[in-house]
Amino acid sequence: MTITSGSDETVAADAVETVTVTIDDHEISVPKGTLVIRAAELIGVEIPRFCDHPLLDPVGACRQCLVEIEGQRKPMASCTVTVADGMVVRTQHTSAEADRAQEGVMELLLINHPLDCPVCDKGGECPLQNQAMSTGRPQTRFTDTKRTYPKPIPLSPTILLDRERCVLCARCTRFSEQVAGDPFITLLERGALQQVGIYGDEFDSYFSGNTVQICPVGALTGAEYRFRARPFDLTSSPSVCEHCSSGCAQRTDHRRGKVLRRLAGDDPQVNEEWNCDKGRWAFSYPTLPDRLSTPLVRSPEGTLEPVSWSYAVDVAARGLEAARGDAGVIVGGRATLEDAYAYAKFARVVLDTNSIDFRARAHSTEESRFLAERVAGARPVHYADIERASAVLLVDFEPEEESPIVHLRLRKASRAGLPITTIAPFASRGAQRLHATVLATAPGGQPAILRALGCAPATTHTHTPADTDTDTGINDAIARIAAQLRSAGALILVGENAAATPGTLTEVARLADATGARIAWIPRRAGEPGAIATGALPDLLPGGARVSDPVARAILAELWQVPLLPSDSGNESAGMLAAGGAGSGALVIGGVDPADLPDTAEVLAAIEAAAFVVSLEQRPSAVTERADVVFPVAAVVEKDGTFLNWEGRPRGFTAALPSAGALSDLRVLDRIADEMEIPLRLPEPAVARAEWITVRDRLAERRPATATAAPTEAAPPTEPAPQPEMPGPGRAILAAGRTLLDHGRLLDGDPRLGETARPAVLRLSARTAAGIGVRDGESVSVRGPRGYLSLPVEITEMVDAVVWMPLRTGSGSVYADLGARIGDHVDIRATGTGDGFPGTGEIPVVEEM
Repeated sequence: MTITSGSDETVAADAVETVTVTIDDHEISVPKGTLVIRAAELIGVEIPRFCDHPLLDPVGACRQCLVEIEGQRKPMASCTVTVADGMVVRTQHTSAEADRAQEGVMELLLINHPLDCPVCDKGGECPLQNQAMSTGRPQTRFTDTKRTYPKPIPLSPTILLDRERCVLCARCTRFSEQVAGDPFITLLERGALQQVGIYGDEFDSYFSGNTVQICPVGALTGAEYRFRARPFDLTSSPSVCEHCSSGCAQRTDHRRGKVLRRLAGDDPQVNEEWNCDKGRWAFSYPTLPDRLSTPLVRSPEGTLEPVSWSYAVDVAARGLEAARGDAGVIVGGRATLEDAYAYAKFARVVLDTNSIDFRARAHSTEESRFLAERVAGARPVHYADIERASAVLLVDFEPEEESPIVHLRLRKASRAGLPITTIAPFASRGAQRLHATVLATAPGGQPAILRALGCAPATTHTHTPADTDTDTGINDAIARIAAQLRSAGALILVGENAAATPGTLTEVARLADATGARIAWIPRRAGEPGAIATGALPDLLPGGARVSDPVARAILAELWQVPLLPSDSGNESAGMLAAGGAGSGALVIGGVDPADLPDTAEVLAAIEAAAFVVSLEQRPSAVTERADVVFPVAAVVEKDGTFLNWEGRPRGFTAALPSAGALSDLRVLDRIADEMEIPLRLPEPAVARAEWITVRDRLAERRPATATAAPTEAAPPTEPAPQPEMPGPGRAILAAGRTLLDHGRLLDGDPRLGETARPAVLRLSARTAAGIGVRDGESVSVRGPRGYLSLPVEITEMVDAVVWMPLRTGSGSVYADLGARIGDHVDIRATGTGDGFPGTGEIPVVEEM
């Protein structure tokens, strides 16, 4: 994972044609096609506006930005007029006509707008309030009764509408149509009756909160923040979203030790000015009543008892000292860069082991090789590369669910003509929004499709198939997409589910070599890219060097001031848990959700059986219940740190709130190391980050520069890629995926957001559903080795003999309740009386994390 500041995104641009325009007697040259309102901004002239937004198409709805343009018979809307060579523009600052026109528009806007700013939720940060004072009349001439509506109208559990405040700027509806692609809000009626309303029967979008932020008045408000504070009561801190690897810039507003709201930050290189609803509203988990605030140690009676920090550190040090060389560290995917580096250093220096793994989820040894060879130290792919791409292939990756800002960038590029292809069992909602071509396959069939793409002739294929259900259509699509991937700028975006099917990641690498397309690995969790960069893998050292590299180990030993480092590859998390289940060794577990692991019950049993377990957590969990020592650790909002997003871009943040009795992970590890008399020398995040940069740079000095390999013809396969075995009657291949709002622990405390989660459904093709006698909307039960789950079915155009379901729902999870993995064969049948599976027996209850 190569760290960049974004400067390498700058590319030499072709000469841009410019025009010269005069604005308020100031002459300026700007690119041809620039809007007048943007040209004025470049010389520091602010023209009032409501409907204008730099990331939305011009519409000229509010008319507040009227200016005088020489040669025009009336004032013109500066947000819709582009500059022309020699144009002379006068704004409200130099033109009495423009000033009078703006005052008139403001007077019309205020005819029905209530003048109750002190009680309006937008008061203190309202553009209408500000501009009414700066460009409005000092007195009103309107004496009639203002129009009123019943209020507020709940558009969704998270968003409320006060219709009388709306100025019909259409920002919200344009965002819905142009950016999100979700038709969730629209303008109803016409003329004086026009108003904002729900599009159709539902308000459904992962990005709806952005409409609240861009609303220039108090018409759309967030239910969590509404009437709870005023802007001047808040303290604002720049922050970074911790919910996925997109790396969104945010602003955290807090008061009296509590976060009251989050807003999307303005970062053109990453999230522009948007964020998803999870990043905006899932912030209450650190302040829940069950928050850990003091260390816990297991007593001789077997109960966890509160103790002092010094005593807990002493117990942890003695327990880990006894297991030194026979211990393992499972980090989880939500650690900051600094904390992940501390875990990696702690494992190798203090515990004398390479058994460290950040993947508290389904994973494979093949994925370890892929991450070491194709991600660590690789040339980074950026958001800008997505917009400039010639073609994009998605492999086991659902951007809308796993990295929402990547989805928005893909949609933006798709609107400009970017061809997008996804390998999946069906066209998901997100794929439809991206107008993606679907190479439909059952789980297990991805390697065959990837190999076919890599082996397709390196010739341009211009045929566009109208029907890809036939063999000829599929072959035509493969040839066309393969030709797209061989064009300059093509990208392959890979999700974490690619590790679930053996051979998929290997074929991704081969396809990239054959076509020259660049690979971007985009995990769900915010801490996973940083964990790779800091060496939180059993065969990878900080900085991307391999554990087997003696020179790299020697450099690290010198920098870390230790005689030598372990040279053998350690256990992955599955191996560590297997050792723990055998009752040997010790485990250090930081921020792990066992519901993410492939077999929850088996994992918890292994943790309970381990000789000694140290848990670093924010709140009680199934892991802390089985630990010998529990340390309370700070939440993201309570500490300084850095996340690396999927690009490898550092996203630093500072503490917004004081922690209530908790320390950062690295501080806890540092204290344990000091007690063991093996200094870690990482007292604070700034020290850890500086040391990691030194390590990275020293190791990079000896790594030979690697040039991008030229595309090569893929050799014909010696044997065909294996196809998934077809299940028998009443059985199907299990396909599953993560959803953005998945009832995880970071959503706890935000019930309104949880109510917006899309209903959990089970998907079958029409033929498969008919085979078990179910119709759309009826309940279907799926049984795995451990138990069953029942969900309503949604008949979907998809591959036959496949059943898709969310990995986690409010009623259960695939891993915990079915005991099945993606690609396994499961029983399916209509849910009748009881569970639909007589004789199944009692299903073990596993605590949801």
